[in-house]
Amino acid sequence: MLSLLRAFIHYWSDSLKLASTWLDREVRGAPASRRLARASRPSLADAEAADRLRRAAEDGTRDARAPRTTAESQPEWDRSNVSGLAPRIFTLGLLAFALAAAPVSAKPRVALVMKSLANEFFLTMETGAREHQRLHAAEYELITNGIKDEIDTVAQIKIVDQMIVTGVDALVIAPADSKALVRVVQKAIEAGILVINIDNRFDPAVLHAKNLNVPFVGPDNRKGARLVGEHLAKSLQPGDQVAIIEGIPTTTNAQQRTLGFRDAMASAGANVVGVQSAQWEMEKGNAVAAALLNEHPGLKALLCGNDSMALGAVAAVRAAGRTGKTHVVGYDNINAIKPMLKDGRILATADQHAARQAVFGIEIALKALAAKTPQGKLGELIETPVDLVTAP
Repeated sequence: MLSLLRAFIHYWSDSLKLASTWLDREVRGAPASRRLARASRPSLADAEAADRLRRAAEDGTRDARAPRTTAESQPEWDRSNVSGLAPRIFTLGLLAFALAAAPVSAKPRVALVMKSLANEFFLTMETGAREHQRLHAAEYELITNGIKDEIDTVAQIKIVDQMIVTGVDALVIAPADSKALVRVVQKAIEAGILVINIDNRFDPAVLHAKNLNVPFVGPDNRKGARLVGEHLAKSLQPGDQVAIIEGIPTTTNAQQRTLGFRDAMASAGANVVGVQSAQWEMEKGNAVAAALLNEHPGLKALLCGNDSMALGAVAAVRAAGRTGKTHVVGYDNINAIKPMLKDGRILATADQHAARQAVFGIEIALKALAAKTPQGKLGELIETPVDLVTAP
């Protein structure tokens, strides 16, 4: 409907310009004698001119002084424009009728903008959101988008800009960066779009500095990581060397999970010998884990900030001949690690319920839209479940 309306406005504007130009040149630019002639019945001069033309036709010559007819005197551009106006006006009428007759959807449109769709966690999140919309199709429309990899904040900013132009009613976003996305989210709020934050929390200090209130709907990441670390601690001895493989350091969820792992290791008396980022990705997780194992041959555990990095760590442990000697834990409970949980290659993970997390955000947005609750009056934090998952 929006694209049709834009086409109508463009077409109408173009035709008005054409009509204005034609009238200006024809009426104000034409000689007075032409304007009068068009406004009156045929004059004596017209009759004399016709008689001269008749005589010229009879003797094969044309009196150079004979005035041209109205059609002849009209410039070529005038005739083409006049002939083109009629079908344009007719088409405009049809467009106007179609716009008036077309039903306008009263359903709110919600945009779900996620991080990397190469990560199974976000594919699961998208599937859960689509299933919820299918079951509530009469209540809202859903647009889903994601980026290619976890660090492509520029692409995610562009997606949000597109959603602003599209004119969605609500934006539910899992930001790739806790700070870099704040400016474009502010732009969305200023455009009248309700914004809900999921998965990775926006930096509270940055939001406060911009006087923004964006509610976070999601789990306590520190608590979830601590649960995983405490389960790992049962297999460790005080003084054992462990390392943490974290996500993107500028993201709040990576920071919170690292803190949760540290909490658990401190309680167990383990020695954290390294913290390195693998930017949430499996291949980078493999490379970082391999480097840590090479640097610390006696490493007893690798605590990974998500399951994708844990998959990479498992491969590195196997390649180093450390299977059964170096434990691996993760976070997210994606399907790919379930066989590894079963056979012990991964000791534990945390389930933050990807399929439901986006739904939590969507439902908060729909309730706020229905109640006409302004952005500034929304709650700052709505905590969702996170559970420890171990071998079945």
